[in-house]
Order: sequence, then structure tokens, then C-alpha cells
Amino acid sequence: MDYQKTDYIKAIDLGTRSPEKQNPKASGHYPPMKIGIEAQRIFRPKKHGMDIVALELIRHLQQIDTYNQYYIFVKPDVDDACIPQADNFEIVTVSGQTYLDWEQIYLPQAIKRTGVELVHFTSNTAPMRCAVPKIITLHDVIFMEKMPLKGTNYQKLGWAYRRWVVPKVINHCEQIITVSHYEKAQILNKFPQLKTKLSVVHNGVAASFEEFKLADYQPLHKKIKPKQFLFFLGNEAPKKNMQNVLLGYAQYVENHHTPLPLVIAETVPKQLRDWLTKLHLNWLAEYIVLPCYIPNQQIAQWYNQAAAFLYPSLRESFGLPILEAMACGTPVITSNTSAMPEVARGAALLVDPTQSNEIAQAIYKITNDQALAADLREKGLVNSQQFTWTHHAQKVQETYKALVRSEHSNI
Repeated sequence: MDYQKTDYIKAIDLGTRSPEKQNPKASGHYPPMKIGIEAQRIFRPKKHGMDIVALELIRHLQQIDTYNQYYIFVKPDVDDACIPQADNFEIVTVSGQTYLDWEQIYLPQAIKRTGVELVHFTSNTAPMRCAVPKIITLHDVIFMEKMPLKGTNYQKLGWAYRRWVVPKVINHCEQIITVSHYEKAQILNKFPQLKTKLSVVHNGVAASFEEFKLADYQPLHKKIKPKQFLFFLGNEAPKKNMQNVLLGYAQYVENHHTPLPLVIAETVPKQLRDWLTKLHLNWLAEYIVLPCYIPNQQIAQWYNQAAAFLYPSLRESFGLPILEAMACGTPVITSNTSAMPEVARGAALLVDPTQSNEIAQAIYKITNDQALAADLREKGLVNSQQFTWTHHAQKVQETYKALVRSEHSNI
């Protein structure tokens, strides 16, 4: 049942006439819920996966719920206009020096001051001490697997923190949400005690990711032209599989008379030089374009203008860029492992991400077989329409309602 303000006013009016209506448990009507949502990093300018999921959840809750009261807990940063204003959404800025003290010390204090009835922690972790019921979105449990030997120090510290705190907080959560059936199985393998309170809510794809008309294309880079480059989102995270992508791309270049350039986002020149030197592929640099970080509001242009999108990760709990590229009408090459087949649903070319020759062969096929590219494009457009943020927000809101109603029933 949706919470509508008019329904609640009507219930109060009728309550003077009927003893049953005076009892919210009997009538099914409750006062507005006071819901907290932790979204620590969504004001940072360079947003990544979990930040985007939290932001889209908030934006779409604003569209479907004008009755309940929401408190969004964030850390101050420069992109403080990314959340639209809404009468029933209050931004609560919480300062802190590090991720740890923000979450474990200052956030619980802010939660207590607002008097919320529950808090949804959107990015894997939560405070050890929290006086109200907790919901956690546990995007993955990669951090419970072997410790990474590669990656930045920041990534390694984050990995260690999650490995320490998550096992301690999940047992005290009323509900846990994850983003794919694959990841649900991984979580239950590590934490079988969560079976009764773990549910799957797939991510969505934003309306801004859509197929553009040729006239809407904007100049992107002097070295590339529309539909004449390959696009790859790479960074220092080991799971992104930079090594095998570069090896596969090198094989494609060596065996093609007019190879398409490779655009690698989220990678800086020094990182690329280090990789190419390590792999003895310094000659490959002339075929690669680095736009570095691309803001989320601009990335649809890159998807649209790419001939193909490469996403052969070693492991993903969901793989949101797969859907973003598909929604833009771009053929996708992704992995046959973890959650990626679940998201691709037969609308992408699947490869073994550990085999660089398979990546090379997939690039060659998709750039030389027009019928295959057209088929993937059409299937991808259809598939992307099955994943919406509105549905995501509705499912999460149902979890809020069920939890608050359960709490009220115990009054």
C-alpha cells in the first residue's frame, strides 16, 4: 500500500467515528515514517558505482513518495546540488576526518539527533553502534575473499575496513539488500545466517542513458570520431582487468590493418605507462586515448559514440555500465563470470576475462560483423529497459514500510 497524505488525513477524520479507525494497527494507516539514508560520498565530484546507486535511489524516492520524511546523511563536498530539493527530504551534513570516524562516531550522533525510525546504509558498511533499526545494501563481499596485492593504498585500506566491520554489523541488521542473485549466493556462502533477511533488488539505468541521434553528438576528443573507437572503463581496481584488456587489444591491433583506437576512462597517463611498460607494450600507447575521469552527466555521450563497449571484468556484483552502454545502443563485450551474464541476459558478447585472446577475438567480431553488432544493439536496447530506477526505489521503499510496520506492530 502506498502512503498518500490524503489517505492518512481521511483515516484521521474517520477515526473520530469508528473505534477501529482510531487504532493504526487495525486500520493499516500509520503516520509518516521518518527514514534515514546514509549517502556519505554522493556530494563528491567524482562519483563511482555505489555513489550513483545511492543518488538514483534518492532521486526516485522523491518521485514516488511525497508523504514520508527522509533525512539524507552526507559528508560535505562540492557537488551539493546533485539532490533535487523536496519538502519531505532534508539533507543532514555530517563532518569527519576519515571514512571510519565519519561512520563510527559522527554519523550515529547525527542519527540520534534526527529521531529517525530506521536508517538505510547504502554502501556495504554501517556503524557498530546505532540505536535504530538498520538496513544495509551489501553490494558485494569481494572484501571477504583474498586480500588484494594490487590497487592503491586507499583501496587496500577500504578493503581492510570492510573486512573488519561488515561481519560485525550485519548480524544486527533487520534487512540486507544486495544487487544480484549471483551476489546473494556469494553472501550466503560467507554468511549463511542471513538467509531469512537477505533480498535482491536489481539496479536500474537512468533515463539520461539513451540512444542519441547523430545530430546530437558532441565533439569528444581530437583523436577520435563517432563510431570509430572502442570504449573501456578502467582503473586501478584489480577486478577491472586492465592487464588482459591491454593484452587483448594489442592482439587485435597486431592483426588488423586499420584498428580502432581504444579510449580508456578513469586512467591517468602514468598508470597507463606503468601498465604498458610492465607488459612490454609501450608501442601500443599511440592507439590509446585517455580522457581520464568522465563526469556521470557526460558519459552517455561516450557510450553513444563508441563502436563497442568493453567490460570484461574479473568479477562484478552487478555491472551497471553494461546497462548504461546498452541503453545508448552500443554493443557490449563483457565477461561470462559472476553477475555479468545475469545483467547482460544474452544481449552481449561474453568472454572468459582471463583469456586475452578471447577479448581480442570479440573485438574483431563486433567491429567486423555488422549483422552481429546490429543484433547486439537491438537486444541491448530491449534488455536495458527491463532495469529501471523507479522499480528499484519501489522495492526499497517496500522494505522500509515492512520494517516500520513490524516495529509498530510490536508497540
